[in-house]
Amino acid sequence: MERTLVLVKPDGVQRNLIGKVISRFEHAGLKIVALKMLKPSKELAAKNYPDSNEWYTKVGERSIGTFKSMGIDVKKKFGTDEPVQIGKTIKGWLVRFLSSGNVVAMVLEGNNAAAHVRRLVGETDPLKASTGSIRGDFSIDDVILGNTLNRPIVNVVHASGNSQEAVGEIKIWFTEKEMLSYVVDTDKVYYKEW
Repeated sequence: MERTLVLVKPDGVQRNLIGKVISRFEHAGLKIVALKMLKPSKELAAKNYPDSNEWYTKVGERSIGTFKSMGIDVKKKFGTDEPVQIGKTIKGWLVRFLSSGNVVAMVLEGNNAAAHVRRLVGETDPLKASTGSIRGDFSIDDVILGNTLNRPIVNVVHASGNSQEAVGEIKIWFTEKEMLSYVVDTDKVYYKEW
């Protein structure tokens, strides 16, 4: 059984989307094994995002690519065209936003939980997210608007990128004692021999 982390970010909480987001996961057959609402400190929010040159480079290069495809001068926008520095700037935006208000943190459990959650939440950029996904249905933001306003994309939820990321992220937000084991009818449908 796999577990993964989902955060309903401040924009989702402010827009009263908590129940709608949770219902998407429950309807798909995922089980909530931990759930809480909190206002994260900047220190806690910072732990949710990697602090490595590899991650900064990946994020920076993605932004550089987006701006170049739109004909926008990256150096003029960020004061540099160095991917690591751009990635650090974007992490600052992410931390500032995630710690700006209440979030709902949850751990979901199920077969291939991380992959199923990523499918349900949709692409990071709501403009590219499929209709029917959480981000596609509940956000009209995009990369250019966010970067123009010196903020991250406002896309309702954060979800662990894969099962390996989930293991680390869950430990940031929850203790083992906060996670519950219990059986629901869905378990009886999916996890038994017929």
